[in-house]
Amino acid sequence: MLVVLFSSNSYLRLIQCQLMPIVSDDQIKTYIVFVEEPIGGANLLNDEELANFHRSFLPNNSLGSGKERMIYSYRHAISGFAALLTADEVLAMETKPGFLFARLPEEVRAQTTYTPQFMGLSEGGGLWWSSQYGEGIIIGVIDTGITPTHPSFQSFNAVPAPPVNWFGNCAFGPNVCNNKLIGAMAFQSGKNPSPLDDTGHGTHCASIAAGSPVYDAGVLNQARGMAVGTAPRAHISAYKVLFGGSGWDDDILAGIDQAIRDGVNVLSMSLGSGPKHLYDSGIAVSSFYAITQGIVPCVAAGNDGPTASVISNDAPWIFTIGASSTDRRIKVTVTLGNGMEIDGESAYQPDTHNAIDLELVFPGASGRDSDLQCSSLNPTDVKGKIVLCVVGTFSSIVKGRIVKAAGGEGMIMMNTVKYGFTTSAEPHVLPAAHISNVDARKIVAYVQTTRNPTASIVFKGTQFGASPAPSIAYFSSRGPSQYNGGFIKPDIVAPGVNILAAWPVEVGPNPTGNTTSTFNFLSGTSMATPHVAGIAADLKKNHPDWSPAMIKSAIMTTAFTEDLDGNPIADDAFLYRPASYFAMGAGHVNPEGANDPGLVYDIQPLDYIPYLCGMYSTRIVKAIVRQQWIDCYTIQSITAAELNYPSISMTMPVSAGSAFVITRTLTNVGPAEVYNLRIQLPDGVDIRADTYSLTFLALNEQQSFRLQFTSNGYAQSGQVSEGYLIWASASHVVKSPISVTYY
Repeated sequence: MLVVLFSSNSYLRLIQCQLMPIVSDDQIKTYIVFVEEPIGGANLLNDEELANFHRSFLPNNSLGSGKERMIYSYRHAISGFAALLTADEVLAMETKPGFLFARLPEEVRAQTTYTPQFMGLSEGGGLWWSSQYGEGIIIGVIDTGITPTHPSFQSFNAVPAPPVNWFGNCAFGPNVCNNKLIGAMAFQSGKNPSPLDDTGHGTHCASIAAGSPVYDAGVLNQARGMAVGTAPRAHISAYKVLFGGSGWDDDILAGIDQAIRDGVNVLSMSLGSGPKHLYDSGIAVSSFYAITQGIVPCVAAGNDGPTASVISNDAPWIFTIGASSTDRRIKVTVTLGNGMEIDGESAYQPDTHNAIDLELVFPGASGRDSDLQCSSLNPTDVKGKIVLCVVGTFSSIVKGRIVKAAGGEGMIMMNTVKYGFTTSAEPHVLPAAHISNVDARKIVAYVQTTRNPTASIVFKGTQFGASPAPSIAYFSSRGPSQYNGGFIKPDIVAPGVNILAAWPVEVGPNPTGNTTSTFNFLSGTSMATPHVAGIAADLKKNHPDWSPAMIKSAIMTTAFTEDLDGNPIADDAFLYRPASYFAMGAGHVNPEGANDPGLVYDIQPLDYIPYLCGMYSTRIVKAIVRQQWIDCYTIQSITAAELNYPSISMTMPVSAGSAFVITRTLTNVGPAEVYNLRIQLPDGVDIRADTYSLTFLALNEQQSFRLQFTSNGYAQSGQVSEGYLIWASASHVVKSPISVTYY
């Protein structure tokens, strides 16, 4: 008799191999498996103990070939692991206590409309990893409320309890708020409203800033993937101050006041009311107090572009955010009867639609605005046809309903000159395409010169690699400011076009009955703002000693000014010409660069007093700053250009020899390094520095430099010229935009 002795482990492996069905290599795939935290939390376990906990969910530790199943054991990115599995093995895993779900890694590609990935945030390292995804930071969202049941606001055992300095309340009642959504209140004079979102705007913005990961998110099966905020482990407290999309200043002030009282660290405020004096803006005044408490106020620039000088929320202590595009398109191609193909966008892409040629009709050929807008259509004229309509005046989705009700088979939304190249992926009710103004002219010319014009609509789904990207959205409000004394605003731009994020209800013409995991595309500086608020939360987690001004400087001086193709960031509204600083500020947000800026320009709250005294009376300055000792008659005032701001905006006479001197102070937040100065001169001015090299030996060391601006006589009155200065070391580039306006 042959006796074979096995150790217990080898015996187990033999039995497993005997029972394991033969599986071909093409059946084994990498799955990301999400599980509940181990009892007591992962922090109580070392790396090997955590990996063993994750291995307990596997059918065995290795494949028949001997290859180990476990690929990654995650500690911070998610609660779970990546492993080699078959679909049947994943199905069997569902019976294990603590298993949540598993997915294929390809679905991770499109994050919160893909924008975290587009901005360079990665699950595997960098700012997200080092900041633990903004863990412990509280973002106060001042908006239209929130939908607390949405999965974007569930903690999924991944978000810890609020910090001890949290003092807020949840007006939804017990068992509604959680470790993710830690507070919810509403403010409406004379009423006792619910913080429940009544428009979707606040829900959308809150999920962009700090939404929990939601997998297999999408809009009408487009842009599917993981929806996640830019600070996915930060806490959210929602303050409803807008009702039906609008509100009053007293309610807004009450909401901000409560947020500061509650102990938020960042304010995300996607609201505004157009250009106004700083003292007339409740947001500006309340935000000043916020910065004295170390709170970072992130506020939308407004959606009144591309007209100049329509910027909102332009106080220098506010972080003013403009909107840019990404390289993702929800693509639709319109093929004209002459063979010309024109690309557009639409979220509604029905599988059953046949791309057949249909007659193309343009009601707006009459010249009447109602016909251009398709606000009233004669069924005899449009039945069975594709209808051309112009964007604007009212919702494109509503226009689609009008076209459909009149018997139209499809719709093409055409941009006017104002809307330029910015297009929207909307949940239309019929086959549709939104196209640029340049392409709209081509279609109109075709219709007007062709006896029987036809077109077909072909749906091509979610695609990446569009160019140019990023570019500045037409609607993003532009400077120069009418009231702030001359600062370049916006400060920065961030993704704000076709942003996929949480929505209270299902959208589209054919509801499936989904009442929970619902998403929508929206565009606006409202969407750009929470992107930056989340990034500020990540930075605040990593750098708790940084002031709000230091966080703003880190983001501004590391911003990208070139697109993915290496060209200057373009402006959608002006035929893709390079965007001005008054359209894009310092550039496009670069989260990873901001985490290690090297040097920053710091401003303490009291430093704003000489600037304010240069514009306003003592009474007004006291109202903003809340310091009774202020007397502007005894304070040496300064201009906006003299404040220690990360960008430089100068107003100068054109006459040769006119000179102006400013001083800037840099704070070292990196290693000991030598920095050298390089200046790209704006046209019409010479700039000389008192030093072209600075050596920093210690952390938080400060050094100053002076710049003398001298007009050279080659500019014209009204001209705006742009340049930049760079302090560069062996490992850091600190860049500031320079704008000079001549009179």
